[in-house]
Amino acid sequence: MKRMLITAGACALIGFVVAAQAAGDVQAGKAKAGACAGCHGANGQGIAPNPALAGKSEADIVQALNDYKSGKRVNPIMKTFAGQLSDQDMANVAAYFSSLKAK
Repeated sequence: MKRMLITAGACALIGFVVAAQAAGDVQAGKAKAGACAGCHGANGQGIAPNPALAGKSEADIVQALNDYKSGKRVNPIMKTFAGQLSDQDMANVAAYFSSLKAK
């Protein structure tokens, strides 16, 4: 019984650590987001016809970036930019844009 409790506790702790690592860092995202400004605005407000990113959920931004990277969503410019981002970079950029207020 004791061994089972220790194993369950260790699994829960590992899950917590992995979730914490997956979370985006706003400051690191801000540093990576400079390339986004040309099309999405300096504050993520969007420059037509490109969408605003400010205030969108982190999950939605990460999903869009992954879709561009994989080719599921087709846009040569976004594929190039998304293709240069690691999973952590995507999480960081998403955290940054979601931290901004939508206008």
